[in-house]
This record gives sequence, structure tokens and C-alpha cells, in this order.
Amino acid sequence: MLLIGRNAVYEALRSVVTVEKVLILKDAPNLNAKPIADLCREKKIPVQYVDRRVLDKLSAGENHRGFIGIATDYGYCDYEELFTKDDLMLLLLDGIEDPHNLGAIIRSAECAGADGIIIPRRRCCGVTDTVIKVSCGAASHVKIAKVNNLNDVIRDLKDRNVRVLAADMDGENVFDADLTGPLALVIGSEGNGVHSLTRKLCDGAVSLPQKGKINSLNASVAAGIMLYECVRQRG
Repeated sequence: MLLIGRNAVYEALRSVVTVEKVLILKDAPNLNAKPIADLCREKKIPVQYVDRRVLDKLSAGENHRGFIGIATDYGYCDYEELFTKDDLMLLLLDGIEDPHNLGAIIRSAECAGADGIIIPRRRCCGVTDTVIKVSCGAASHVKIAKVNNLNDVIRDLKDRNVRVLAADMDGENVFDADLTGPLALVIGSEGNGVHSLTRKLCDGAVSLPQKGKINSLNASVAAGIMLYECVRQRG
């Protein structure tokens, strides 16, 4: 797996991700490469200073900003690892197929202190190099579980007394809803939203008030706003 960009490399080095090697653009004094080089030295990770053409070829057109890391494939956590405390705040992603959206959601989840993200094996983007880059390295710090069936997970969460709310335009205003206590928010795709059966399995739905002329927000923006309303209510 490639870690493309300074933030992605730096955050991976600070996490439990296994970084095999780091490539840094040589003869570029303004890169501020010392913190990354120091971490690599501390962890005994090889650093190779290379020409720009090497980084350009590996990144396939993405902006590497002078840094590429080579890591083992992304390690999803086990579903049971998410249940580490009583006052859970989880995200379930239903049909998020755009890696840029997934990366942005992961970044918001990490900043908001979410306890984990659950994605299905089908109908959802996995954690790719692009996702890690867009997340600015947050994917290295958030627990992400990949499951066979999201609906089965919702049933299990309810059995564990975790309330499950879908993000849906017909739901209760999120700023009026009670988002305290163990909670899982289901975020659907921009095109289709949360699937109908998944929506029916949830305990309820929440929505964001909209004053403009279009009727939907970007999925990652909606997830970020709702997560921070959870944070606000929890003090």
C-alpha cells in the first residue's frame, strides 16, 4: 500500500501501521523532512531520497508533496474491537463508494473522537491509498471494521443497547434529537441515501435543516456536522 503525501506518511509512522520504507524527494530543503526522517530513524525504517520522477511515477499523478511511504496493506480491525467503552459513538457507512468521501469521513470521525467506523464488504469503497491520503493520515488512527452484512450489524448493535439512527432527509432535526448515550449513525450515499431496509431497521432517523435550493449535502459534510453535534451534546 502506498501512503501518498506528507501527512499520510507522518500519521502512519505515528500509528501502528507497518511502514516498510519511506521515499523522500532529494535536494528539496523546504520539505521539512526532518520530523519524518527522525521518526523513521527511531523506528528503524529505511529512508530513500529519490528524484521527483520516481515519486511522480509511483503516485500516478497524485500530489505526493515530496513524500511516499510503502506500507503493508491496511489492517481492518475486528468488529468486536470496537466495543471498548459504554458511551460508544460509531459510524456505519451504507453505500459510500467515492474514496474521497470516505477519506473525508474518516478524517472527521478521527477529529470528533468517534470510536470506530463500520463498512460493508460490498457496495462500499475500501481503505485505499487515495482514502488514506484524503484522510490526511487519520485512517491510521481510527478503528475501521469491514463486515459482511450491515443490516446484521444493526440488529446486533440494538441487542447491545446501542441506538442506531439513519441520516435521512425525512428524519428529526439533528439539533433537536437526543444524541447522547451509546449511538451509531448510519450515513448513506449521496445518490441513494440509506437503503430502505437498512433505514427500517434503525431506531429512527435524523436530518440536517436545509435552507438552500438543493435537497442534499455531501455525505462527508453531513457526517461531520452530525458527529460534532454528538460531541456538543456529550459535553
